Amino acid sequence: MVKGVIYPQKPAVPGSTSGPQKPLKTGSGVKVKSFKETLKGFINDVNELQMDAGKSVEKLLTGEIKDVHDVMVAVEKANTSFELMMEIRNKMIEAYHEVMRMQV
Repeated sequence: MVKGVIYPQKPAVPGSTSGPQKPLKTGSGVKVKSFKETLKGFINDVNELQMDAGKSVEKLLTGEIKDVHDVMVAVEKANTSFELMMEIRNKMIEAYHEVMRMQV
């Protein structure tokens, strides 16, 4: 079994489809975030990078900072994280469509 990976299990009560509402614990006692929490955290991180890049550009334009290199690094970091987020989104949509095409 791979550490940190939670394998899908059948619901304890037949007909019950609601998942866990709080972070899960693995056998080693390590708390594992739910998929929703992990995704929300990643989106918040991307948003923070975008906001920081915008503030850096604004400060460069107003003359508060003179180092163009730091501004470009912040902008590229934000751009790269946004592109990664979009690729993850695309893969999730592809997986959803694949599941919907499955015949039961």
